[in-house]
Amino acid sequence: MSNSEERGPDAARHDRPPTRREFVIAAGMAPVMMGVIGGGAMAQSEPVASAAITVAVRFIVNGKPQSLALDARSSLLDVLRERLALTGAKKGCDHGQCGACTVHVDGRRVASCLTLAVQVDHREVLTIEGLSPPDGPLHPMQQAFIDHDALQCGYCTPGQIMAAVACVHEGHAGSPDQIREYMSGNLCRCGAYVGIVAAIQDAAPKMRRA
Repeated sequence: MSNSEERGPDAARHDRPPTRREFVIAAGMAPVMMGVIGGGAMAQSEPVASAAITVAVRFIVNGKPQSLALDARSSLLDVLRERLALTGAKKGCDHGQCGACTVHVDGRRVASCLTLAVQVDHREVLTIEGLSPPDGPLHPMQQAFIDHDALQCGYCTPGQIMAAVACVHEGHAGSPDQIREYMSGNLCRCGAYVGIVAAIQDAAPKMRRA
């Protein structure tokens, strides 16, 4: 009688490599067992609390002083939309890749979704709502977007206009290629790029004369 026969059928299985079926079953059980073991360890540990830090922030938005107590983690975009009801800046990708949230801080364009609100303390913020007077004429760039049909759904338009105004102020509206280069951070899913470039070319000389 062989040694494996003396030890019984279970011992015989251990003397050969596992079958494919046995391997698949064992592999499927491993995560389950790890979950049971890990779950027990997690159940014994204390939950980690994340305490919010409140910071007093004073800044000017569209010419009006603001003083707010804010969670230090709050983005400028969320503060504008949720605390100040300035919903012109849109939340698109929320990763600084689409430009829908573009606003100006001290005259420079920024992606407000990537800008912490505490960073604008004692600084000036301009949004699409403050680009032209409430009862006055439209800003030349706003009018140019209308005249050249530079929008379709309109979701990205506030960010496009704020970036376009900055593009002109920065001196980057000298040619269609230059405009496309310096507007490349603002995406339009409707594909209104031809109208956007035409609008910036139209508005640029009018802004310089103003």
